[in-house]
Amino acid sequence: MIKIKVLYHGSSKKLIGDKLFPKQSIDLEKNLENLIKGVYATDIKDLAIAMAIICSKGTYSSSLDFEEYKKGESKGIIYKGWPKQKHIYLYTLPIQSFKKSQGINHQFVSKKPVKPLKIEKLLIKNNLHLVRKATKKEKNIWTKKYIK
Repeated sequence: MIKIKVLYHGSSKKLIGDKLFPKQSIDLEKNLENLIKGVYATDIKDLAIAMAIICSKGTYSSSLDFEEYKKGESKGIIYKGWPKQKHIYLYTLPIQSFKKSQGINHQFVSKKPVKPLKIEKLLIKNNLHLVRKATKKEKNIWTKKYIK
């Protein structure tokens, strides 16, 4: 088993100050592990980058499935919109204050503020292989499930 040394957090916003602070997340599935007020991170860099992209300006409905992650495949699905900003940010974080989410592979949460070890400004256009537009069938399923 590989020991995890750092975690990654992707964001569409540049950090103000020197720490990421816990915030309340939103999950349409109402999964309790995704509704904890915290700083969320993953041990997979590409998942963090995909998360930042699907949360960027111009995207309105999107999803990211940690359970279905396969190396080399697109990670995020965008149902409505497309990224309109130029950059995203990748934060490399120390693992100390994080706990692994129960039942969600590759997801970790810290209820405490976290100071990044490293901050990278990335071009979205260089990472678009990590996301894709939803198919018509996927859009129909999404709409029936979440748009009331």
